[in-house]
Amino acid sequence: MAQRLTEAQREEIEAAFKLFDKNNDGHISVEELGEAMKQAGQEMSVEEIKDMIKAVDRNGNGKVEYSEFEDMMASQIGEPMTGDDLKYYFKKFDTNGDGFITSDELGLVMKTFGGKTYSKKEIDDMIKEADTDSDGKVSYAEFVVMVTQKGQ
Repeated sequence: MAQRLTEAQREEIEAAFKLFDKNNDGHISVEELGEAMKQAGQEMSVEEIKDMIKAVDRNGNGKVEYSEFEDMMASQIGEPMTGDDLKYYFKKFDTNGDGFITSDELGLVMKTFGGKTYSKKEIDDMIKEADTDSDGKVSYAEFVVMVTQKGQ
């Protein structure tokens, strides 16, 4: 996904990564992310920070490598997603693996990727917007429609 970034976007992402990676060891640890979130005014528990890292940690080492950070940031700036990207992120949103995204799951992921806590009503409204069959949750098909139409 990140290969579609402009040079300027890559430079901005690299600068942001360096701000998080305080000890310059090439990855963002739980401690580094916790400190960055604290400086941004977000008080989070260690478990919440671990959940944030887990959401983007493709290699499962408990840390965010530069490539993982770049992919996450690319998705934030509206890069088009491939089918594999869509499946990967749906699985990250669907934390219990039941094939649907609920309000609780969406709230956690929005906090993880957006760094912001949304009210229950805001999260419920997001679910309602994507939930075309009105069953109170978002299926993979509904997720694909929501994500691919957000930039239009």
